[in-house]
Amino acid sequence: MALASSVMVPYAAYLRVYEPLAAFPEPERSHWARYAKRETTPTAQDELRRSLADLLPTPPVAVPVHESSDAFVAVVDGVTCVCPWRTRLRGWQALEELPERLPGPVLDAALPPVVRRQAAADYERWLDRNPDARPWIRTATWHVPVRWFVLFDDAEREYTKGDQGLVLRYRTPMVEARRRVARGLRTLRDALEEGPLIDGLVDVGRWLEEFHPRALVELDYGGLVHAVPEGQLAEDRSAAEVAEGLVALREGDGERAGVAYEKLSDRWREIRERQYAS
Repeated sequence: MALASSVMVPYAAYLRVYEPLAAFPEPERSHWARYAKRETTPTAQDELRRSLADLLPTPPVAVPVHESSDAFVAVVDGVTCVCPWRTRLRGWQALEELPERLPGPVLDAALPPVVRRQAAADYERWLDRNPDARPWIRTATWHVPVRWFVLFDDAEREYTKGDQGLVLRYRTPMVEARRRVARGLRTLRDALEEGPLIDGLVDVGRWLEEFHPRALVELDYGGLVHAVPEGQLAEDRSAAEVAEGLVALREGDGERAGVAYEKLSDRWREIRERQYAS
């Protein structure tokens, strides 16, 4: 998705929503129906390669000129669901976050201010015409936000090694994801003061409400599988640790909740530190 979201995207995790075709209005529904019938559809690696190609021009392309017509496809209980890439929209959103991620001189060298200002102006005009737009994919670099794990159960964890290499992901029905968010928020609010963890989970819950109730929610470790030793990845049970911490909080066992949180924090701190060693 162009430079704005490609700066660190090789080591990114993704939270995706796949919606049934019935969730889309025409003519988009027909487009995705035809798209899903293709013999092959692009993979996450294909999306990454396309986004990195935008680094080649001078000056680099901050955000694609046209929106992507591609999507990820999944079949859930016989129902075809799609997760549109919306590369252009995600590029604009990532562009807004770059000043928080990169030092000013580095950002200016990679993406000149005049290019960023033009992209921001284009986004503002586009939002005026599309005020309800939202992405089907959220991205996190060099970590998986703790709040994302609240949506999943350890039994939904998939760890495989195939033609596309290592894959670590969780998938759950939208109804389960929403139920876990609501229950997690009740637990956190009963046990903790308002803060980033609660605010972040509220934000995720509001985002999920934008989608069809029969959608599929996926957490994909994406490029993080290349940043973590395979043995450590195989032993990663982050969703189970988050669930254990929430159970402990509900039972009033702060010590057990602290142990679960510390174990989770230590793992992701070590992974985050790898970005500075690269």
